[in-house]
Amino acid sequence: MTDFTHDTYISPFSWRYGSDAMRAVWSLANQRRLWRRIWVALADAQSEVGLVSAEQVADLRAHVSEINIPRALEIEAEIHHDLMAEVKTYAEQCGIGGRVIHLGATSMDIEDNADALRLRDAVDLILTALEAVLTTLAGMIDAEADSVCMAFTHLQPAEPTTIGYRLANYAQDLLADLVDLRRVRADIKGKGFKGAVGTAASYAELLHGTTMTPADLEARIMSTLGLGAFTITHQTYPRRQDLKIVEVLASIGMTCYRLAFDVRLLQSPPFGEWSEPFASKQIGSSAMPFKRNPINAENIDSLARYVAGLPRLFWDNAAHHLLERTLDDSGNRRAALPDGFLATDEVLKRVQKVLTGLRIDRNGVAKNLSAYGTFAATERVLMEAARAGADRQELHEVIRQHSLTAWEALRNNQPNSLPDTLSSDPRVTAYLTPERTRELLDASGHIGDAPARARQLSARLREALTR
Repeated sequence: MTDFTHDTYISPFSWRYGSDAMRAVWSLANQRRLWRRIWVALADAQSEVGLVSAEQVADLRAHVSEINIPRALEIEAEIHHDLMAEVKTYAEQCGIGGRVIHLGATSMDIEDNADALRLRDAVDLILTALEAVLTTLAGMIDAEADSVCMAFTHLQPAEPTTIGYRLANYAQDLLADLVDLRRVRADIKGKGFKGAVGTAASYAELLHGTTMTPADLEARIMSTLGLGAFTITHQTYPRRQDLKIVEVLASIGMTCYRLAFDVRLLQSPPFGEWSEPFASKQIGSSAMPFKRNPINAENIDSLARYVAGLPRLFWDNAAHHLLERTLDDSGNRRAALPDGFLATDEVLKRVQKVLTGLRIDRNGVAKNLSAYGTFAATERVLMEAARAGADRQELHEVIRQHSLTAWEALRNNQPNSLPDTLSSDPRVTAYLTPERTRELLDASGHIGDAPARARQLSARLREALTR
C-alpha cells in the first residue's frame, strides 16, 4: 500500500508533530536513496580491482536517484524482504550494472550504514533546534538577570531569586545536553562492510587474488560515505549506539519537560507570573470560553514523557542482541527511532515558541514578592539584630510568632502585617530602628549573587554556541 489517506491510520508524526526536514530524514525515499548511494560506493570500490566494470558503476550512478517505491513494495509483497526488493527494483532500472548490485554484501552492510547516516543527519537537526533554544535563553537570562521574583520550594514560597537565575537553571541542563549530543554525534559510526557475522569472510573470498583486502575495501567505501566504522561488529553495528543517542534525547526531553511544567505552574492563577503565548483566535476550551490553557507547555510535557520511555526499549534491543544477531529489534526500530527524533524535534520547536512569546506579568511577580518575600527577609532582621547584641534564640521566637500571625492574615485575604508588627515590637526596636527593620524586610535585595551567576552561565552558553 502506497497511498495513505485519512481513512486509514496515519501516525501523528506523519503530519502533526515534528518538522518536514526531520520527516524527510526518516522517509522511505531517503532510506532507499541512501541504500543506493552505498551500493554505488561498494561497486565503485570493487571496480578498482576489476570485479566491477567502470561502465557498470556509471550505470548504477545514472539511476541512483530514480526511487520507485510502488515497484519496490510490489516486489516486497512477493518476496517478503525489503532490501532485496529494492535491489531488484534498482536492477530493473540498470540494464548494464544491475547484475553487480550488492555483490559480496549482506543486508546489514547496507542498512546499518544507511541508518548511521540517518542518525547523524537527525542529530544535526536536533542540534540546530537545541542551539536555537539556548541562544534564546542566553538573551532572556541577560535581560532578566536582575528581575527579582519569589522562589518556591515544595511549591511553597521560599526566598527571592531572579527570573534570569531561574531560566539559567534550565539552560545549564540544556547546555550539558548540547555537549552530550555533540559527543554522541561525533561518535556515530556505521557497521562498515564485514558480512553476515562481522568476520568479512565473504569479502575475503570475493577479493582473493586481488591487491585489495577486506579492510581496504571497507576503508575505501566508508571514506566515500564520510562515515567511520566500528572495528568490531556482529551482523549489525552495536545497538548500544542507538541507546546512547536516545538517552540524550530523553535527557533533552527531561529538561524541556521541567521548564514547561514550571510554565504551567506559573501560568495558574495562584501564581499568575508567567504565561505562554495565546493567539487572538485560539480556543482554550470547547465548554469554557474564558479558558487560556497552556497547551504548548502541556504538549511539550506529553511528548517528552513519550521520549522518556524509549531508552528502556533500546536497552532491551542492545541487551537482547543475542550471539551474532537477532531480528527482534528490527520492527520497533522502524517506529521508535523516527518517533523519538520527531517528538524531540517538536518539543524543542514548542519550547522555542513558548520562550520567544513568554509573557511575564510584572504585576503578578511584584504581588507575590510583596506578599511572601517579607517572610524570607526576616532572616536579615535576625542576623543584623544578633550582630547588634540580641539573643538569637529569643528573637527567632519573636519573629516566628509575628510571621505566623501575618501568614494567617494572608490566608484570609488580608494585607501582610509583618512589616508593621515587627518594626513596632520593642524586642526588635531595642536593636534596630523601625526604619531599618522595614528596610531589611524589603526582600528585593535578598538575592545573593544570583544575577552575576546567571550572567556567567549566559556567557558560557554564548561561548559554547560559537564552537
